[in-house]
Amino acid sequence: MGVLSFIREAGEKLFGTGEAKAAAGDPGEANRKAAQAITDYIAAMKLGAENLDVAYDGASETVTVSGTVADQATREKILLCCGNVAGVQQVVDRMTVKNPQPEAKYHTVVKGDTLSKIARAQYGDANAYMRIFDANKPMLKDPDRIYPGQVLRIPPAS
Repeated sequence: MGVLSFIREAGEKLFGTGEAKAAAGDPGEANRKAAQAITDYIAAMKLGAENLDVAYDGASETVTVSGTVADQATREKILLCCGNVAGVQQVVDRMTVKNPQPEAKYHTVVKGDTLSKIARAQYGDANAYMRIFDANKPMLKDPDRIYPGQVLRIPPAS
């Protein structure tokens, strides 16, 4: 179990629309709707987990996620789906991995970053940017579209 920190203003805007916005007057209901919006986002990314449970606490801007996943990459992608959401400052990881593997590093994108620049810093090779892009699919759709505050998985060098 661990806690990951995120920049609360950066990320997918899941809470300002639809049911999550409609429940804004009732904190308990708003938290439940926000958690459902994150759960739906994870499902839209086609990231599977057994007994997936996502809870959101608006007062602390914290998501707590639990469940069982097949591999470390899926775990890390689910954590990023939870954290790369506007209004989330931290994610409490209570997930279990069936087939443990080495954990990836995380990189918070700053102004001026590109995947090539990050790859050069992490692997010593700017051309390894596709490794980072592939490690962050399906959340990333284009290697040229990253934004400041976004947190990316940086898989171990092979």
